Amino acid sequence: MNIIVLCGGISPERDVSLTSGSVVASALRRRGHRAVLMDLFFGYREKYDDPAEIFERPYDDSISKVGEDAPDIEAVKRSRVQDDDSRIGDNVIEVCRAADIVFMALHGEDGENGKIQALFDIMGIKYTGCGYLGSAMAMNKGVAKKMFRENGILTPEGYVLKRTDEVFPNPGYPCVVKPCSGGSSVGTSIARNDDEYMAALKLAFKYDTEVVSELYIKGRECDVGVIAGKALPVIEICPKTGFYDYKNKYQSGLTDEYCPADLPDDVTLKLQRAAEAVFGALHLDVYARMDFMVDQKGDVYCLEANTLPGMTPMSLLPQEAAAVGISYEELCELIVHESLKKYN
Repeated sequence: MNIIVLCGGISPERDVSLTSGSVVASALRRRGHRAVLMDLFFGYREKYDDPAEIFERPYDDSISKVGEDAPDIEAVKRSRVQDDDSRIGDNVIEVCRAADIVFMALHGEDGENGKIQALFDIMGIKYTGCGYLGSAMAMNKGVAKKMFRENGILTPEGYVLKRTDEVFPNPGYPCVVKPCSGGSSVGTSIARNDDEYMAALKLAFKYDTEVVSELYIKGRECDVGVIAGKALPVIEICPKTGFYDYKNKYQSGLTDEYCPADLPDDVTLKLQRAAEAVFGALHLDVYARMDFMVDQKGDVYCLEANTLPGMTPMSLLPQEAAAVGISYEELCELIVHESLKKYN
């Protein structure tokens, strides 16, 4: 198949997306597909008579290494030749329409909030992963938590706060403060007193006009991927220092990960059933990954759902798939085939 692997964009998770996209494109080619990597923000600027020509051209897979900190997005914006404020680069729509399907390797606001999916639906472009509605609900943590509660899914108590609010109540200490529609723990802090709380709010509001402030659940951090409605094995995440922040997520050797997680059978089953329940509650399809905390009593709390989970070499979903014998290449192709079922 002719596949565009769409990555990059101008969310704080740009570097993660570039790495995901590069590895996905290479994997799909090893499975015999003609996969072209394209940056959503910069687009495709080489000349062509027919966009289908690009699938026969040499491939450029310049892999962007994920740094310790989120990229300077303003610097990225200044570096583009295209002189307008569009988040979509030159020829993106035309080239994507020439593909059999677009593999969405985007992370963060670009790609996970449902806007690109809605645009592609209107333009008749096939793409991998969740549709616009599930993407939008999962991306907004305030909306997602409301859906969790309405469907009997445990989630930490807390507040959704706006930058324009006059007061900022806290749910108690320690608490977690994070942008409402962010990812990769960018702008996320744990606050243990009033001073830390105000500093955490200031940081989170740098990335979003709304933030979530919720009780910190002490326990074991676990993730569960779901493909076609069925849960994969549980993976446990154990940062060597601090919490699972941007640096610990993407720098090698800073976090230990265990899959399948060494948990009692009943807790494992509880996590998997909860992940499948979240998948249904948020109207997700194809695949997603859910983040949980397991407290000392064995209760599981869903923190959020990721509709375009990371696909870097260190990412969690590929590790979970490998635990049931699905190689990285097979996982990428499985996502493509499951996504095409939406259009048949």
